[in-house]
Amino acid sequence: MKTLLDLENWNRKEHFAHFSKMEEPFFGATVEIDCTKAYQKAKTLKTSFFISYLHKTLVAVNAIENFKYRISEDQIYINNRVDVSATIGREDGTFGFSLMEYNPDYTIFEKNALAETERIQNTSGLFTRSFDDDNVIHFSAIPWLNFTSLSHARSYSYPDSCPKISFGKMITLDNGKKTMAMSVHVHHGLMDGLHVGKFADLFQELMNE
Repeated sequence: MKTLLDLENWNRKEHFAHFSKMEEPFFGATVEIDCTKAYQKAKTLKTSFFISYLHKTLVAVNAIENFKYRISEDQIYINNRVDVSATIGREDGTFGFSLMEYNPDYTIFEKNALAETERIQNTSGLFTRSFDDDNVIHFSAIPWLNFTSLSHARSYSYPDSCPKISFGKMITLDNGKKTMAMSVHVHHGLMDGLHVGKFADLFQELMNE
């Protein structure tokens, strides 16, 4: 389900018009995330750390309205729920695009995420299913790199407004603290640094629980 945003009375109407005309309307930032408590909690609960922080990402995304905005034919629609298309790796070194439905109940989400992961790992190719809606974030983990910035392959002619969130290698510091880089790329016509900052702050709060 989605609803049409009243663009004429939106306080970012001019911002949307300005940035939407650009060949590259996305901007991004990379921040360091403290994942010490979240990693320990995942291990204590014997759950996948990857699925755990993927779920927390979706909790934060669904809590901030601008992350639920999508552009279609010069209009903005507000999705009532945002799911995730995450890249899932295979033993042969390739990966496939998954589709995992968001559920605030972690147990339900974990079950669905594990099933989708297994499905991807037992298929071949990049696209193993159809993607009929754009109420998703594009999500990836790059556990081999402790990056400080990240860029994405994009087709400028393709009408894309989905946020792209990526995580890097987990690093353990001398004091035992664990950190990961988190990269967030979003359409500037839909949000600004203020909204990315709110997302990063909320996500860190969830990781600290």
